[in-house]
Amino acid sequence: MFSLSLIEHTLRLPPHLLGLSLEKAVRHELEGLFLDKVIAKLGLCVSVYDIRSINGGFIFPGDGAPTYTVRCRLIMFRPFVGEIIDAKLKDYDENSLRLSLGFFDDICIPPHLLPTPSHFWPDPENRNRRRWVWEYQTDDENQTSGSMFAIDEIGATIRFKVQSISYPSIPLEQPNSSKPFAPMVVTGSIDNDGLGPLSWWE
Repeated sequence: MFSLSLIEHTLRLPPHLLGLSLEKAVRHELEGLFLDKVIAKLGLCVSVYDIRSINGGFIFPGDGAPTYTVRCRLIMFRPFVGEIIDAKLKDYDENSLRLSLGFFDDICIPPHLLPTPSHFWPDPENRNRRRWVWEYQTDDENQTSGSMFAIDEIGATIRFKVQSISYPSIPLEQPNSSKPFAPMVVTGSIDNDGLGPLSWWE
């Protein structure tokens, strides 16, 4: 789920940080640049792990701040395809389940990756609300029986398998009514034994 990524970055150090030690000042700027940011193909930065080297310190004409070339390692959230992860159900509609890890919310499970067959049916206890229901069927001595397993408890723990990770391009224009842009999207599946709400398997 987490990995170390070595990067090299050209960093301008603002004059108001020059009173700190060089390493502390550089770390402060790196954290402002990268923490909670997505780097395409690397993932979401959750921490600056260490600083391997700081070189340069050149002051360019017309600028009052030194510029350094910094090599550092970042702790990145970057799950691998096939990884099994537990997350919380944040929201759902007819298009997907949306899950959260607390620090990362852009996890979706589309209908075709739910257990088969699953239906977006009205809630019998609240006809104004709909929910996803897995219609589980078994064959017992040539007699078919079934059970219904709902996915509707916000905050419930759901175990899923990572199907893909994508890094969408930033849109040039975005309608006001659209959802916030997600620079990294994890698509998951719960269409297998042991996956889905943990309550199903207790």
